Amino acid sequence: MKKLISVSIVIVLLLGVSFTCNKCTPIPLTIKKEIVYQENIGDAEKYYGNYCSSCHGKQVKEFVNREKWVYGSTRNEMFDVVRNGAEENGMPAYGEVLSDKQVYELIDYILAAIEDKKSEEFNAGNNDDVVFVSEGMRLKLELVAENADFPWAITQSNDGRLFYTDKSGKLFTKKENVIQEITGLPSVIYKGQGGLMDVILHPDFENNQRIYLSYSKPKSDDDGYATTAVFSGILENNAIVNSKDIFVADPYVNTNRHFGCRMIFDNDGFLFVAIGERGRRDDYPQKLDNHLGKIHRLNDDGTVPADNPFYNTPNAKKSIYSIGHRNPQGLCYNPVTNKIYDNEHGPRGGDEVNLVEAGKNYGWPVITYGINYIGTTITDLTHQEGMEQPIRYWVPSIATCGMEFVTSDKYPGWKGNILSGSLKYNYLHRDVFDENDQLIKEEKLFPDIGRMRSIEQCADGYIYFGLEEPGRIYRIVPL
Repeated sequence: MKKLISVSIVIVLLLGVSFTCNKCTPIPLTIKKEIVYQENIGDAEKYYGNYCSSCHGKQVKEFVNREKWVYGSTRNEMFDVVRNGAEENGMPAYGEVLSDKQVYELIDYILAAIEDKKSEEFNAGNNDDVVFVSEGMRLKLELVAENADFPWAITQSNDGRLFYTDKSGKLFTKKENVIQEITGLPSVIYKGQGGLMDVILHPDFENNQRIYLSYSKPKSDDDGYATTAVFSGILENNAIVNSKDIFVADPYVNTNRHFGCRMIFDNDGFLFVAIGERGRRDDYPQKLDNHLGKIHRLNDDGTVPADNPFYNTPNAKKSIYSIGHRNPQGLCYNPVTNKIYDNEHGPRGGDEVNLVEAGKNYGWPVITYGINYIGTTITDLTHQEGMEQPIRYWVPSIATCGMEFVTSDKYPGWKGNILSGSLKYNYLHRDVFDENDQLIKEEKLFPDIGRMRSIEQCADGYIYFGLEEPGRIYRIVPL
């Protein structure tokens, strides 16, 4: 990274930056040029590492290829949002911990880094021709699709038909190199971390053609309130018909973050849905009278099983399976042991992998290994009686997203391992746990490949993953 030591004039072609949290979706504005007078870089690199990297990437990678803006493209507009924050999108007010001079230094550091890093070799995906070695396996990446800007989830039917969502509200299918768009989708609120997210197929999809989508659902009066919903219907000639929402999280909230949205089926045909706390940590995740900050267990039609842990608890939402979650971004299942795992974003530090069990409380925000983004303390507690410990956590955060439990014979060295993507550090993380879910080994795979959003072991036995901006879907191919 270049450091500007003497007085210089940096002509910056602002190609886009977003000062929102990990999953934000910027709004396009006119590209502008701006002359920045900068005396020195000061401690701006340290400020970026401390306050920005957990959401926007360790090396300013989130900003390099952006062609969109949320809060304005001038230096002063950027100063305003960094200094004063944007609470609805999870952007803290860093004016509480940085002086005005330090905020400007941080902004100039980001702008200079964008200009400095606009090089071909910096873009994601340049190691797709490299052979990687892990556990005695030689692995290569195969590009599968690149028509979605923001591929949030991937799945596949037994006949080899690949399905993948674009966060903007589109669903695509690909078979034998033919890509088609599916119609009949719900209207999503595509803002901040919201949009069209997960896609999964019914366990008996080959017979019933039922498909499930999770998405951020706007309130009917369009007043900025949204919630997480699960939409289901029948796939017929590239359209979803006979569709409806089978689950709508209560309440609607006027923030654009922490929607959660991952879904899985277990061996018994129950549908599990992970819902974030929508940035309202003190209001929802520890209370049973709402759906937020919880993992839910449903029948395949959205009705609630009578043996759910809080089904007979007065005033509790009957669908609740576990509580005390922050923002689950991955959900996976071990079909042999019938165990469910999630990964979820901590704040600044404290990303977690949890063994999810009925009726358990996972502690947020009473206990955590993280702190606020501006560096202040959330709680002094990491343990409390009656609250579960993660089976692993990360400090600093890797901004984990997407998750898969490997069962395929195509990857014998990975069988029984859990894979998680890293949005911050741009790699695939492999965790090895023993039979008691104790972490015994970890590995970082495909370094600097890009912000990894989705991971799926598909019906063909191959592992696929999606990268965002530029959107690409890869398949991991053993050689």
